[in-house]
Amino acid sequence: MKKSFLVTVLAGLLIGSGLASAAVYKVDPAHTSVGFNVKHMMISTVSGKFSDFNGTYDLNKGMFKSLSGHIKTASVDTGISKRDDHLRSADFFDAANYPEITFTMTSATKTKMTGNLTIRGVTKKEVLNIEMGGVITDPWGNQRSGFTLTGKVNRKDFGLNWNKAIEAGGFVVGDDVKLIIEVEGIEE
Repeated sequence: MKKSFLVTVLAGLLIGSGLASAAVYKVDPAHTSVGFNVKHMMISTVSGKFSDFNGTYDLNKGMFKSLSGHIKTASVDTGISKRDDHLRSADFFDAANYPEITFTMTSATKTKMTGNLTIRGVTKKEVLNIEMGGVITDPWGNQRSGFTLTGKVNRKDFGLNWNKAIEAGGFVVGDDVKLIIEVEGIEE
């Protein structure tokens, strides 16, 4: 009797996890962060984030089948209003003419995601690292999944060319921008 009960419970868990692992998720902005880091004057790092974004992704047994995301460039926030206004200007994101940054996955393995990143109307293929957090059912019965995407892009590849030389050598803003995207999604 005990063995039969245990087999039934295990079978139910395996069947349930198989069904629960294939799902389309909507990014939960309350539990997601879209951030970046860039060198400032070659000696320190400035961190920033975007507060207005959305996305969806299809996940099946820990593998991405699709992913797309949209970021509003006007929502950039580094904690310094004057710097944020400069980032929104034509020197950088040109938010008035290019209101969105987009990323659309083209392929993925367990550890890498390749996709088309578009900034200022320029689209480049980029590769991001994937770190899976897992899939759970929250206390309200919703299926949630989480993961982190990290990578590095050259801002000049996308026309974000503004810079100033500094007396000691080098430039005010580094070319390489590190991306740190922490995502939690809710099954649609």
